[in-house]
Amino acid sequence: MENARVGYLGPEGSFSHEALATLQHVEPVAYVSIEDLLGAVADASIDQGLVPLENALEGTVSATIDGLVFDHDLVILQEIVLPIHLHLLARPGVRLDEIESVRSYVHALAQVRGFLHDHGLASVQTTSTSQAARDVAESKEPWGAVGSALAGELFGLSVVASDVEDHPDNATRFVVVGRDDVAAPTGHDRTTIVCFQHTDRPGTLYAMLGRFAARDINITKLESRPTKRGLGDYCFLMEFEGHVADDVVADCLSDLQAHLARVKFLGSYPVTGEGASDRRHDVTAARVAADQWIDAIRGRVLPT
Repeated sequence: MENARVGYLGPEGSFSHEALATLQHVEPVAYVSIEDLLGAVADASIDQGLVPLENALEGTVSATIDGLVFDHDLVILQEIVLPIHLHLLARPGVRLDEIESVRSYVHALAQVRGFLHDHGLASVQTTSTSQAARDVAESKEPWGAVGSALAGELFGLSVVASDVEDHPDNATRFVVVGRDDVAAPTGHDRTTIVCFQHTDRPGTLYAMLGRFAARDINITKLESRPTKRGLGDYCFLMEFEGHVADDVVADCLSDLQAHLARVKFLGSYPVTGEGASDRRHDVTAARVAADQWIDAIRGRVLPT
C-alpha cells in the first residue's frame, strides 16, 4: 500500500506531529501554517491534512474553521483526540528564574496563562509549539518554550517545569481533511455542517434546531461565526450525531437546504465516545413510549 502524503503543522515535535503519529500508512509533510496546509490539500499538493479543530480549554481553532468554511471545499474524514500536557522547555542549564520570555503557539500560551502570570513571564507567539522549541534551541538568549516533551527531546531542550497547563483535563481535537471522498459510515459517526441563513429574522435558528429535534438527532456543538460580510452577519457551525448516509440525517439536511439555509457540508466521519445510533434509538423509543402513554390516557376520556 502506498503511503498517503499527509500535511501537519510543523516542524517535528508539534502536537499535530504527535497526533499524526497515531495514523498508519502516512508520509508526514510539515507546513508552517494552517492556511498553507489547507491550501496544499485543496490544490492536491498533498493527499490529506491533519489540523487542530478544537481545544478543551480555548475552544475552536479559528484558522482551521475559517479555512474550511470560507476558503476551501474540503471534507473532514476522521478525528483524533489527543491529551495535551504542556511543559516549559529551555536550553540545558537555564533556570526558571533566568527565563526572560516564553514562546509558543497562541493556543498553547492561552492554556498556560495562570503559570505565566504567577511567574511574571512575558509571552511571544510562534507558528507552532515545536517552532518555539526550535527558536529557543537556536538562540543564545535565556528564552523558554511551551511545548511537548517530544519537542524538547528533538531540539535538545530540558524540561524546566512539567505539566504547566492551567487545567489537568486539557485535550485537543484534530481532524484529517481531504478533497472529495466522504468517510464510510460506521454507526459511530458525527457530521459537521455550516448553515448560512436565507434571511435574518426572529425564529430562524429555532426553526433550524427544530428540524433536528423532530428527528431525534442530537446536536453536539452549535457555534456562530462571522461571515466576513459585515458586522452582525453570522453563520452557524453545527456538529451532530449521525452520518449523511443515514436516511434520517439526509432528510434533515435536505429539509434545511430547501427551506431555511444554504448548507455547506464539512463531512461525516467516525468519532470516539458512545454510539450516536444507540442514543438516537433510545430517544426514539422513549418518545414512542410517551406517545403510547398519552394515547392510553386519552382513550379513557368519556365521549361528550
